[in-house]
Amino acid sequence: MGTRWRNRIIAFLMALVFVCALSGSFYFINNLDRFGQENYFQTDEFQYELDEYANDLIRGELGTLSVGSVNEKITVTMEEIEEHRYEYGSLDAQLDNIRYQYEERIQLAENGESSENPEEVIAERDTKIEDIQKNFSSDEHVEKKIRAEKEKVVEDYFADEGNFNSNSSRFNEDFLYFFEQNGESFTNTDAQIDSKEQLFSENNMQYVTNYTIHGDRYFHSYNWPYEDWLYQALADVRGDFNGKIGVPLELASDSELMIAKTSYEENRIWFWRLGISSLIVLLLWFVTMLKIISLPKRAEKWQNLYEKIPVDFRIAAAGVSTFLLLFSLMWVHDCINQLTYRFSTVWATEIVTSILVAACMSLLTYYQIRYLLVTMKDLSDFKQAWKKSVLLSALRICKTVYQQLFRIVKDAFLNTTTGIQVFILLSIVFGLGFCFFMIFIDIAFFLLYFLFAVFLGVPTFILLVKSVGYFNKISIKTEEMASGKLGEPIEVKGNSVLSKMAANLNVLNRGVKVSLNEQAKSERLKTELITNVSHDLRTPLTSIITYTELLKKNDLTAEDRSAYLEIIDRKSQRLKGLIEDLFEVSKMASGNIELVKERVDLNQLLQQALAEYDSSLKESNLQFRVANTDKPLYAMVDGQKMWRVFDNLIGNIVKYSLENSRVYIQVHQFENKAKITFKNVSKYELNDQSEELYERFKRGDTSRHTEGSGLGLAIAKSIIDLHDGSLDIETDGDLFKVNICLKVVD
Repeated sequence: MGTRWRNRIIAFLMALVFVCALSGSFYFINNLDRFGQENYFQTDEFQYELDEYANDLIRGELGTLSVGSVNEKITVTMEEIEEHRYEYGSLDAQLDNIRYQYEERIQLAENGESSENPEEVIAERDTKIEDIQKNFSSDEHVEKKIRAEKEKVVEDYFADEGNFNSNSSRFNEDFLYFFEQNGESFTNTDAQIDSKEQLFSENNMQYVTNYTIHGDRYFHSYNWPYEDWLYQALADVRGDFNGKIGVPLELASDSELMIAKTSYEENRIWFWRLGISSLIVLLLWFVTMLKIISLPKRAEKWQNLYEKIPVDFRIAAAGVSTFLLLFSLMWVHDCINQLTYRFSTVWATEIVTSILVAACMSLLTYYQIRYLLVTMKDLSDFKQAWKKSVLLSALRICKTVYQQLFRIVKDAFLNTTTGIQVFILLSIVFGLGFCFFMIFIDIAFFLLYFLFAVFLGVPTFILLVKSVGYFNKISIKTEEMASGKLGEPIEVKGNSVLSKMAANLNVLNRGVKVSLNEQAKSERLKTELITNVSHDLRTPLTSIITYTELLKKNDLTAEDRSAYLEIIDRKSQRLKGLIEDLFEVSKMASGNIELVKERVDLNQLLQQALAEYDSSLKESNLQFRVANTDKPLYAMVDGQKMWRVFDNLIGNIVKYSLENSRVYIQVHQFENKAKITFKNVSKYELNDQSEELYERFKRGDTSRHTEGSGLGLAIAKSIIDLHDGSLDIETDGDLFKVNICLKVVD
């Protein structure tokens, strides 16, 4: 037990090392671009913050925007004019539409049915007609209207303050900048213009870069609910800014940028240590595993259970466990990433949990693949296992289903009249329904009907056909039973009424057969029981009565009287033994007996039973061959009762074995059971009904010349049954064999 647990702990530790090394190596490779830079200012993280800062500058610090300056940049293209002109159709179509819209209003106004003035409605109509005609005759007219619409859009844009809000960089307070445009300077430093070049030199800055901010930078990145022309106008007004952005040397250590820089440098050192050590450990792990790993040559504890699982389920389980392993490794990687950005006990706890889960999943995957390889050592093993797979079984079932379709139709016509009636009825119903929907329903409903017929009608049709065939089988079987031909039972399929009818018919069939057999056997055994009991009880009783009468004579000698008394005593003891055995069998049959179980060595108990017959065995001409196990074979039994079993069996062997024959007694263990076998050749002829030897007062000596109650085997079997074991009798000609099986304990 200690070695087993030690191996399990070592396996788990190896899995833990594998997960940690693999996760660290994967994290190292995946983050090499992030931590492979010379310093923090070359990382994507810093460059992202720099771009955010540039976006913020162009939104709030560099240059100014106004409605008028943007309106000056508005342009109207010929394509826009044509699009506006034909937006609602051609000239004639638009004129006709206007006239139609106002026709009813004018008519109602002229008839006094509305409060509108007819002349005003007509003037309004004519104005719109004139405007549409100008759209098609004057490009300047259309351009003026489009420009007015765009100027309204510009006013709405400036009125919405949300268009001027931005997401500032977290390093806004840590950057210095200097930009120029058309001779105008923009900066956040107090240095003079002539000293800015010196300020932004590499000697005074931790980081400095030449930077160009284009006018369309922000708009194309963040805000795009408007049309392209507006953003282009805004970009034209903005223009481009050229300058420098830097990080000063004298920056407070508690600033956001310095905290991020320090954290990066610390994480970078940790990253390289983790990556190199993980790669080395992973390499050593693989070298170690190549030396110690091997497929087991013998079946392990779980292998027998594993082989009972279908091979396709095994492959699927291995695939699922592999997927879960990859998923858990990704979980570990994400936790490491989060931990490098910000340390917290929550992430530390989660990374420990994820590593443990990944280790368990790696063990599961390893054993899945290992057992799969063990059970599939070559192609023939795989083919053999595949024959028992669920998928192949499902394919076989499908094939069987298709093969049975013809048989179902054939069975439906066992009773030709019923089959024809069902088919005619179904044909009429489906034909009328199909024709009805074809004539009166739209084609879309016909498709719906077709799907309904395929998925509901066809299975119903098949079920009806199958039921007809099944009904015909039951009908024929019923007629056969009515004529006295019992035959074989009907196959029970499904849970329908016909299936229940077939099952009930089978029960009746079996009941009749069993009843006939049991009745004949019962009559025979009853007669034999009465005969045997009468014979076995009458024989000693007759002797007792006879010798008692002889004792009444006065002319007996002392020697004869003593001999008669000895005979009476012996016959009385025999009669007493018969009655006691009969009561004991009755108690065991009713279960009214108490067992005192203890841990007993079956080998030793058998030797004790043989020792009791030592003198009888020496006097007999039988040759005993006893084969025991090398080590004790323990079982939880009632030693006294089990000794009685051995005593009865050995006594029967001595009484009923053929002279000068061999007797074999063998004790061996298989799995968790002990099997004890007694074999001898009977001096009396045995019939084939070996199970009748269990019956009370049954003997191999049918002439009943030997002494014995005839209850020995019945008592032995009852005792073994009470111990949850089994006692079986086999006969082959004159060979008599008894097998006893009992559960063993450590």
